[in-house]
Amino acid sequence: MNGKLIVFEGVEGCGKTTQMQLCSKWLEGLSVSVLLTREPGGTELGKHLRQLLLEKSEDKPVGELTELLLYAADRAQHIEQELKPNLAAGKYILCDRYTDSTVAYQGYGRGLSMSLINQLNHIATGGLESDVTIWLDVDVEVGLSRKRGQATLDRIEQETIAFHRRVQQGYTELAATYPSRIFRVDGSLSQEVVHKNVQEVLISSIIERR
Repeated sequence: MNGKLIVFEGVEGCGKTTQMQLCSKWLEGLSVSVLLTREPGGTELGKHLRQLLLEKSEDKPVGELTELLLYAADRAQHIEQELKPNLAAGKYILCDRYTDSTVAYQGYGRGLSMSLINQLNHIATGGLESDVTIWLDVDVEVGLSRKRGQATLDRIEQETIAFHRRVQQGYTELAATYPSRIFRVDGSLSQEVVHKNVQEVLISSIIERR
């Protein structure tokens, strides 16, 4: 595959959307063909799954195992329909969340079996890993305060602080385990400084190696 899969990860309100948009404009300025996508919701099927996963339902809550399987289904469709074809076409894909989110949220956050999660991730991806993962690291309460100031919170954003702290711990441990793939960027700094730091990561890990 000629393209590159660049994933943006982090807790709620870490700034992924803003940084992906800035990164896309920067890469296009370097004459790189870019695709912006996300999980869940990167395909037509994924949009429906995203609605099921993120809408709050008091009387009929989504079960934890059901949630995990829906994310895996979204990912499998996303990879076959979007990621593989566009990577083969040489595009740089900027993806909002990927496999590390499942480990952090469903593994650390929900406490589901890591072996099951790893197995499902492998089945869904066929072994496709990110070339680079940008972890935008912000304090959980800072991130959630940003979200509260923007819009109505979805089902995941409404989880307890304890849940989100477990998710953050998941990202911390993932970054320590995969230092050659996951790069921590301080997301509490200004948008401009964060963008500059993201650029530096991508220049050293991808651009200079083209």
